[in-house]
Amino acid sequence: QSIQRNPEARCVLIEGDGGAFCAGGDISEYPAFRFDAAQLRDFHENDVWGGLSAMLDCDVPIVARIDGACMGAGVEIASCCDIRIAATGARFGAPIARLGFPMAPREAQLVAGAVGELTARQMLLEAATFSAPDMLARGFLSRVVADELLQADALGTAQRVAGLAPQAARLNKQMFRALKVPPSPDGRALSAIETIVNGAMDPYAYADSAEHREGINAFLAKRPPAF
Repeated sequence: QSIQRNPEARCVLIEGDGGAFCAGGDISEYPAFRFDAAQLRDFHENDVWGGLSAMLDCDVPIVARIDGACMGAGVEIASCCDIRIAATGARFGAPIARLGFPMAPREAQLVAGAVGELTARQMLLEAATFSAPDMLARGFLSRVVADELLQADALGTAQRVAGLAPQAARLNKQMFRALKVPPSPDGRALSAIETIVNGAMDPYAYADSAEHREGINAFLAKRPPAF
């Protein structure tokens, strides 16, 4: 919100640390909350979606500089960015099927909209991972550059965006956001995702399931899961 309210903010550059954009969540923390449905729901609907929705609602252009692993939450974060630039060696995926749980509804809708439904299905059902050239061909990336050129390319892009009309950029982002909301006969936006999250089904009922526990415990124990 501080970026959104700052009239001097022209562009945001998102990048990872230690040779990876984002390798996903810290699985060592999962047993503390993931096996309780209420805590699991709160984590995804408030903690995770709170951060992602803040990015989606931001009118300041966001550029992603992606190197190394871009997995799970990394794909979700990148999906919120306006321009995605990746190093040739970057890898993408969401192999959480190996951990025994699905992607949360809002996050799945976000990822499928950004990477395409076919790619999202492969990531989630096949635990498939993809190279940067793969994701460029599938329309997820703006461009792919050599690893050693990534920093300069991403910074140069952010500087070009920042040098253009800031009000026009914010209005363009508001327009793109509005175009994603389908009209309804009574003038309200009808959201299937709201129906799912708010009661038609409980997407977090799997929290205490044996499969969920086995996936996470096996990962932490560094052994293959027995599903």
